Amino acid sequence: MGYRTFFFTLMFIAVSVQTQAQEWANVARFQTDNAKIIAAKTPVKVVFMGNSITEGWPMADADFFNTPGFVNRGISGQTTPQMLLRFKQDVIALHPKVVVILAGTNDIAGNTGPTTVHEIFGHIESMASLAAAAGIKVVICSVLPVFDYPWKPGLEPAQKIIDLNDKLQVLSVLKAYTYADYFSAMANDKSGLREDLGSDGVHPNKKGYDLMKPIVLEAIEKAVATDN
Repeated sequence: MGYRTFFFTLMFIAVSVQTQAQEWANVARFQTDNAKIIAAKTPVKVVFMGNSITEGWPMADADFFNTPGFVNRGISGQTTPQMLLRFKQDVIALHPKVVVILAGTNDIAGNTGPTTVHEIFGHIESMASLAAAAGIKVVICSVLPVFDYPWKPGLEPAQKIIDLNDKLQVLSVLKAYTYADYFSAMANDKSGLREDLGSDGVHPNKKGYDLMKPIVLEAIEKAVATDN
């Protein structure tokens, strides 16, 4: 194989890998909506980055995401490495004042394979760092309590969620991010989701979202008011 052929083979492989990664992260999901926001120069106050808990919020409380400047960028089932891959186009390119990051539960459930709390934390830390470097205020949310995943029973996720939340809270203090603590308000005595706040032990119902709403709004206002 000549150098020229070898070079183009490597280029083809690199492009193929990049394309597969983009498809894996569903980076095209909001491409059209993002382009419209950018073209119209629509002011964006807050981007909510997350998974099904974020994506499903408007179904429980449509008015919340009718708030001017609130943009939902949740994709059901996603894990933190997938979110990290689409973070620039779905968050930074929109130039919000604040990003709210709620992520990690699907990693612990193993949606994209085995992982560790340290790795999950690293992906969230990277998203927060990218936002901060772009002048975007950061709100990091605690992972909601889960005693057992109905689609992956037996993983015993409760302590891993507590461990991840502890690391996220420390990070928020060290980096002057704002921490939105859903966990403390939503956990039962087994460190699972309270039964009155969700039917499957993972996803909030209307009452759950109503409890989350003032917590995140307070965090957003606190983040906006910070000097850093």
